[in-house]
Amino acid sequence: MRVALVTGGGSGIGRACAQALAQAGFVTVVTGRRREPLDAVVTAITAAGGSAVAVPADITSPDSVRTLFAEVKRRFSRLDVLFNNAGVSAPGVPLEDVTYEQWRTVVDTNLTGPFLCTQAAFRLMKSQEPAGGRIINNGSISAHVPRPNSSPYTATKHAITGLTRSTALDGRRFNIACGQIDIGNAGTEMTERMKLGVPQADGSLKPEPTISVTHIASAVVYMASLPLDANVPFLTVMATGMPYIGRG
Repeated sequence: MRVALVTGGGSGIGRACAQALAQAGFVTVVTGRRREPLDAVVTAITAAGGSAVAVPADITSPDSVRTLFAEVKRRFSRLDVLFNNAGVSAPGVPLEDVTYEQWRTVVDTNLTGPFLCTQAAFRLMKSQEPAGGRIINNGSISAHVPRPNSSPYTATKHAITGLTRSTALDGRRFNIACGQIDIGNAGTEMTERMKLGVPQADGSLKPEPTISVTHIASAVVYMASLPLDANVPFLTVMATGMPYIGRG
């Protein structure tokens, strides 16, 4: 039995990846703040012949994260893959107008949450038999270059790259691998607005292409399915026509 935990598993990329991991044979634990969308994902997975459970949790809370991983250990006695996927963004306002509360919300969800989950995963993966496991972090194209008026989100995604590198290094002696997937414009509810136009670096407003979220899910399954003596440290999956490659 291989067990995978997906944060932010109730919608978008998390939902697609949870379903794909279950189709690949993982027992999938989906977590997020709201039970209703998690239950819907579990229902879809089981209807397709997979195995999944919903465990609601708030990854910004140390106590909630401890409870989440204790439940994973109680149910399955192990964790093979953690996908740190949950994330939020702040309103697209000038840097000087970002409120402290908006900054904290993004930092707590996008950086502190993955750190807390990584800590908990380390403790479980070190102690299980056989020891070891894999952690996959959801970075972003924003881990490399920013969009206009995106300082909280961009700062946390750059920080995730540092967390990925430190996790990969510190996990070596415990047979824990860590990699990061940087995604460009996956076609989810969050990217619907891109069809109408989004701000560009030159001040213009232009529509941007998106790609099917199934491509992201396939990439995550590939990373998750590797033997632990192999790792993909960084993988970028993006819409071919995005302005990321080039100057603007």
